[in-house]
Amino acid sequence: MATLLEPVRAKTRVPDHRPRTAIIDIGSNSIRLVVYQGPARLPAILFNEKVMAGLGRGLAATGAIEAQALDKARVALARFAAVARAMEVESLRTVATAAVRDASNGHELIAQATKLGLEVEILSGEQEATGAGYGVLSGIPDADGIVGDLGGGSLELVRVRAGRVGERVSFPLGVLRVAALRDAGGLERRVAKLVRESGWEGRGKGLPLYLVGGSWRALAKLDMALTGYPLPVIHQYAMPAARIAELTRAIPNLSRQRLREIADIASTRAGLLADATALLSALLKQLGCDRTVASAFGLREGLLYEALDEETRAHDPLVVAAREEGRMLGRFPEHGDLLDRWIEPLFDDRHARLRCAACLLADVGWHANPDFRAERGIETALHGNWVAIDGPGRAILAQTLATAFAGDTDAPDPLFRLASTSDLRQAAAWGLAIRLGQRLSGGVAGPLKRSRLSDDGRRITLHLEPGDRALYGEAVEKRHAALATFLGREAALSG
Repeated sequence: MATLLEPVRAKTRVPDHRPRTAIIDIGSNSIRLVVYQGPARLPAILFNEKVMAGLGRGLAATGAIEAQALDKARVALARFAAVARAMEVESLRTVATAAVRDASNGHELIAQATKLGLEVEILSGEQEATGAGYGVLSGIPDADGIVGDLGGGSLELVRVRAGRVGERVSFPLGVLRVAALRDAGGLERRVAKLVRESGWEGRGKGLPLYLVGGSWRALAKLDMALTGYPLPVIHQYAMPAARIAELTRAIPNLSRQRLREIADIASTRAGLLADATALLSALLKQLGCDRTVASAFGLREGLLYEALDEETRAHDPLVVAAREEGRMLGRFPEHGDLLDRWIEPLFDDRHARLRCAACLLADVGWHANPDFRAERGIETALHGNWVAIDGPGRAILAQTLATAFAGDTDAPDPLFRLASTSDLRQAAAWGLAIRLGQRLSGGVAGPLKRSRLSDDGRRITLHLEPGDRALYGEAVEKRHAALATFLGREAALSG
C-alpha cells in the first residue's frame, strides 16, 4: 500500500515498442533531426531539434558555403548522430537540399557527415519538390492545388490533386537569395521570368497555394496574431491573396522586436519574413492562386509518406492518430470503433470522419477530475497534434468531446467563433449519443454489440435483448431521454 510519502503515480501512456525511425534534413537555412515512432501512416514525433546553420547564406554571391556555417553544421550533425544512436533509432535517413547541392564546397560537408557515419542523399530539385508534395498530401489528403516549398536556397512548386503528385519545378529563389533581388528592385521581374519560362504562369487560377517552409509558416503565425484568430494552430490556416498583399506592405514597417512581441517569431525568422512575404506576393500574381493554405507537413513527412504502400497511404491520418491516442489513453481499445458504429444509425454522413475520430477519443478523459473532463475534451480537440482537420473541424470535435464528457450542449468560446451553429449542434448530438453508449455499456464491448439505436422520426428507440434489460437503469434512462429531447424526439425502449 502506498504511503503518504510516496509520489502519486499518474496514468502513463502504454509503452510503444515499435521501431524508431529518424530523418536528418540538411537544409539551406536549418539542419534538423526528427525521430518518429508509431503507426506507419502517421508516426508520432519523439524528438525534434533544429540548428539554424545558414548554409545558403552568401551562396548566391560566392557560390560556396561559408566556413562558419560549415563549422556550425559539423557540430549539429555530430550531435544529431549521437542522439540518434542514444535513442536506438533503427532507420536513419540523412538528406541534403539546395545549399549542399549547389555549393562549390558542398562536398566538404558531405565528407564531414561521412566521418560521423551518416550517408547523405543529395536530393535534386525535382526530388525535393516531390517530397514537399507528398508531405502536403500526407497532412491534407484532399489537397487540390499547388504546393510551394520555400527553403533557404530554392523554391519548389508541385501540382497535387486526387492524392497524387503531378508536375513539379524548382527555382533558385530560396529566401536567403531574395534580399539581393529586392535590393536591386528586380524580385517581381525575376519571379515573373522564371514562372513564365517554366510554363507555370496562370496554372494556379482558382486554386490554393499550399505553403511549406518555416518562413511561410511564420507568416501564417503573424497573421493569426494580427487578426486575433482564436486557434493557435498553423496547419490548414488559410489566407486570401489580398491579405498577402496587405502583409507585404505592412511587414517592412515592423521591427524584429515588434514581430517577436506580436507573434513570438524567432529573430532569425523575423529577419527573413519581409523577403519571404514579398516573394509569396509576387508568386501568387504569376500563378493566379486566389488563396494560401499553410501546411505543417513538408519534405520530411513527404519522404515518410512516399515510402508507404498504397493501402497504408489511403488511411485517414486523423482517424489513425485518434485511434492511437485512444489506444494509449483509453480503458478499452475497441470501444471507439464500436461506439461509432452504434450511434451511426441516428446521423447522416456529414462530417462522418470527425464523428469517428470523436468516438475514438471518447474515453481519453476518463482519468481526469470529473469537474474538468469537458475542458480536457476541448483541449484534446483544439490543441492536439492532429492533421487532416481545419479550425472548424477541431471545433466540431471539441464540442462532441465536451458534451460526451460533461453533457453540456452549449458551445463555449472559441468554438462558436470557429464553426457554424448547425455544425456545433450536430456535434452536441453526437456527444449525447456517445454519452448514452458509454453509460449503457460501462465501456465494454458486449452491450454495444448486442444493442442498437434507431430513429423513425418520432422516437429514438434503444433496442435491447431481453437478457440485457437490466442494463436500462436510471442513469441510462436519463441519458436516453436527454438525447431524444435534444433531437426533438421521444425516448422509447424495445426489448
